Amino acid sequence: MRDYNYKEKWQKLLTADIVKKLTLISEFKGEQRLFIEAHKDELNELTEVAKIQSTEASNRIEGIFTADDRLKNLVQEKTTPRNRDESEIAGYRDVLNTVHESYEYIPINSNYFLQLHRDLYKFIGDADGGMFKTDDNIIRERDEHGNEKIRFRPVSALETPEALDALCNAYNDAKNDVVPLILTSMFILDFLCIHPFNEGNGRMSRLLTLLLLYKSGFFVGKYVSVEKIIEESKKTYYEAIHASSVNWNENKNDYKPFVNYMLGIIVSAYKEFKYRVKLVTDPNLSKADRIREIIKNHIGTITKSELIEMNPDISDTTVQRSLADLLKKNKIKKIGGGRYTKYTWNAED
Repeated sequence: MRDYNYKEKWQKLLTADIVKKLTLISEFKGEQRLFIEAHKDELNELTEVAKIQSTEASNRIEGIFTADDRLKNLVQEKTTPRNRDESEIAGYRDVLNTVHESYEYIPINSNYFLQLHRDLYKFIGDADGGMFKTDDNIIRERDEHGNEKIRFRPVSALETPEALDALCNAYNDAKNDVVPLILTSMFILDFLCIHPFNEGNGRMSRLLTLLLLYKSGFFVGKYVSVEKIIEESKKTYYEAIHASSVNWNENKNDYKPFVNYMLGIIVSAYKEFKYRVKLVTDPNLSKADRIREIIKNHIGTITKSELIEMNPDISDTTVQRSLADLLKKNKIKKIGGGRYTKYTWNAED
């Protein structure tokens, strides 16, 4: 049986890089508390944007998609699912809302995890929602030549209930003695290595990440989509999981790659939060100025629908007018056409 004794393991993870990230996050957390007290109305808008982005990104990591307008209406409960993908999106929406609204009342134990998993699949009649896996699962990967190999063997189906109980007990035993952000990352890595369900393990892990962050007093995921930042670094995400799962079954794995990755994600989320709050609260920025600053500071391309999604207080007409003005002034470049049109800042300007 796997040893989940976090109280003995966590101090070995305190590298200079990890300590630096922990210090940064602590500083950001203090700043965020001040922002929340001073700008509650503006933060409500950020919360709605984050819900849409989190639901989209976490499902997209698993290859689950729908059209942008359908996604927004599903998250805002203005429509009902039309197919399996939309049913999975609606389930994620509901569990995300549960975590947002009731995190204080969700204990860290396997029975509650089963209930969350049940709700994740409640719109799909033939899914095994709320049940542990019934067959052993294997994590496979393909190389560039299409050759498949086994990357990892999770805990067997027979051992899964006991393993998840042991994991939750270890977390609860350590939560007052271990740095919360390190404990959260270690727990999530172990959850992924147990892989307790037939389906939905990745999405459950990201929902549990938010739950553990909220229970530890880190609320950045409420205002900025942590799942979106993970999706944007998906290759590194999987590499970190792989690096930290080597020799996991032998109790000899190294948590540092995954802990370091997750702390980097949280640092990025706090930086994004600080940037977005500045945009929506700066009295010197007009709505057109805000659109300009978002494109200017965005790495890569951005679409009109993404701009509208990020700025629910700015109308479609204003966004379109701002884009036309920036194009006329040669401040941005237009890539593609029609519904696939994207924009990027003109680096030569």
